[in-house]
Amino acid sequence: MSVIVDTNVAIAANGRDTHATELCQMRCIDLLMEIATGRGGDFVVLDELGLIFEEYSGHLSYKGQPGVGDMFFKFLHDNMYDQDVICLVNVTPNNDESTGFDELPENEVDPSDRKFLAAAIVSGAKIVNALDGDWHEKREFLAEIDVDVEQICPEHGCVAG
Repeated sequence: MSVIVDTNVAIAANGRDTHATELCQMRCIDLLMEIATGRGGDFVVLDELGLIFEEYSGHLSYKGQPGVGDMFFKFLHDNMYDQDVICLVNVTPNNDESTGFDELPENEVDPSDRKFLAAAIVSGAKIVNALDGDWHEKREFLAEIDVDVEQICPEHGCVAG
């Protein structure tokens, strides 16, 4: 299965500068470890322009430590062109404030989340979320465009922000 990991999952897995519960942090750690070790059989979807990776880089360490989120980020960096691990998809940003990307219809999704959404539409991957309530708030729109968001920490991600 293909997954797009929202940045908040890796941040929660790091366990610092987060409001995630310990249980949520453990769920995030388990998911990222499954991906990095290949146990889950998941491909990670990133965009060819590097927009998702760039967002990760603002919150995670290239050193791959001290947290599991950092390890996941380094794993992605080190395996960027390994097609057995990462699927790079082409997305097309635009200057239309109502869409943000050619792949998206008009929407009211947070502009910082649109890159994840465009990559999901192109790839058919599900988005994995831990802490961002915006995905839950937009669930009707997401259903209309056939994008699945897995809430691994519904106690956070399914609460109106």
